[in-house]
Amino acid sequence: MIRSRRSLTCAALVLIACLVPAAGCVNTLAGLAYIIKGTNVPAEYKDLKEKKVVVVCRTPASLTFGNANIARELTHEVSRLLEQRISKVEMVSASDVENWCDENSWDDPREIGKGLEAQMVVDIDLEHFSLYKGQTLYQGSADYTVQVIDIENGGDVVFKKTPPQLLWPPNSAVLTSEKREPEFRQQYLAVLAGEIGALFYPHDAYDAYARDADAL
Repeated sequence: MIRSRRSLTCAALVLIACLVPAAGCVNTLAGLAYIIKGTNVPAEYKDLKEKKVVVVCRTPASLTFGNANIARELTHEVSRLLEQRISKVEMVSASDVENWCDENSWDDPREIGKGLEAQMVVDIDLEHFSLYKGQTLYQGSADYTVQVIDIENGGDVVFKKTPPQLLWPPNSAVLTSEKREPEFRQQYLAVLAGEIGALFYPHDAYDAYARDADAL
């Protein structure tokens, strides 16, 4: 193992020697960082592993017009990502969450966690969601807060984050004549779910660039 690591280091140094004249020091150091560490960004909250987790999405009444299913869709997509990317996590299915909410009145996401016997609640408070920039352009925008509630620890909030508004594409817009709304909606929902999910598992720093390219 030690010999293999030394061989990798030597190979990296040889590569640096080749790259310096052509690319300069800054690009070389960036290349070395990629070789040694990769591009993974660590999770901001890591303690969902080996827990039973339920995802809850809350939306204001103003979002029901035109986006009536956004809470259900986002719950499903974030749950799917967490199940795929976190080792040994047990996710409560989005359909179970929907059924419980249909059959019970609730005011606090802790009630859902307790009702579905979850240990942790990932609570998404979606304050704003839109697909449009004007009448003829698509540009998704969302304002939200994510918090993790530890049901087994008295319902304490153990993690909370309010990111900046998520615009996508961030520096442009898409003509409505070039793409159907359901297609753009699906793309933006995947971007939003990916941003939320990435708080809880390592992810590639260049994923966002790839998503931006998908919008064009």
